[in-house]
Amino acid sequence: MRDVLKESGSIFVHCDKSGEHIVRAILDQVFGTKNFQAEIIWSYKRWSNSKKGLLPAHQNIYFYSKSKNFKFNTIYTSYSETTNIDQILQRRTRDKHNKSIYDIDNSGNFKHSDKKKGVPLSDVWEIPYLNPKAKERVGYPTQKPLLLLDRIIELTTEKGDLVLDPFCGSGTTCVASKLLGRNYIGIDESPEAIELSLSRINNPIKTNSNLLKNGRESYVNADKEALGLLNGIDFNPVQRNKGIDAILVETYEDSPVLVRVQKKNETVAEAAACLEKAKKTKKAKRVILIQTQGCELFSKDVSYDGMIILQSPSTQKAKKEPNTDNSIINNKLILIPPSNNTQDQRLIK
Repeated sequence: MRDVLKESGSIFVHCDKSGEHIVRAILDQVFGTKNFQAEIIWSYKRWSNSKKGLLPAHQNIYFYSKSKNFKFNTIYTSYSETTNIDQILQRRTRDKHNKSIYDIDNSGNFKHSDKKKGVPLSDVWEIPYLNPKAKERVGYPTQKPLLLLDRIIELTTEKGDLVLDPFCGSGTTCVASKLLGRNYIGIDESPEAIELSLSRINNPIKTNSNLLKNGRESYVNADKEALGLLNGIDFNPVQRNKGIDAILVETYEDSPVLVRVQKKNETVAEAAACLEKAKKTKKAKRVILIQTQGCELFSKDVSYDGMIILQSPSTQKAKKEPNTDNSIINNKLILIPPSNNTQDQRLIK
């Protein structure tokens, strides 16, 4: 591979974690330690049934160049939520002790910084693993998301450059190269892989990530104030589900207890219908709907088996009356079925 690289070229190598230390040593020998540029951490969230040991949540990608004259395009990302506004607006310099300080003019005023493009991309990339149901997924066991290859290609190539993947597998590198206006060569010993790659190249499908586009906060569905009604009760927020916003830690009759918060511009009846659908899908026996708006709490249209409707603090304030359904007493939630069958009551906490 080193022989076919241009002087301005780079190579990105990914392998299974069991062989990473060996691959790193080989790359150091072939390309030289001085041409090692970065160890990229591809970080992601992924469900696993692992019962013992730490849950794998990242993979390593080694970035080497052929020479010091390698091509590199700086990619900028957003500032973190904790970044001080002064750090963005005010220019910084070094004092005689090489300590970073804000730069000031002769009048003692802070100098404004040059145009800020954001924060240069780090070596930790949070790119979602391909969802099993994603349209982009083709069933190939080692398939990588197009978003990952997009970033690699944009980082070290320009339009018209040639990208080579000697183990192309499902053809993700070739598809990404085509979509980004690069030339490409894909090689694989498997005829099935070549056929699959050609099919994807001719009909590329790309899964866009809301996580990358809108940030992690875009996955927070629930009204935090409303979920505060469950104070003192252990629950886990659910970020990627249209029907539910949380699940209680403790179960009810060996089935999950689902929680949904009524959304803006959504009636109680509509919220209840969504929760009821989730209840059937997840095979839950008890669910909790937290009402955040409207005055239809006791509407005759809202009546589902095993569903408790609670009022959020904002709704109670608007109505100026306490929650009268007795479902929460001294931070204790009692799951009472609408039929008031006392034999079927259970204390969650």
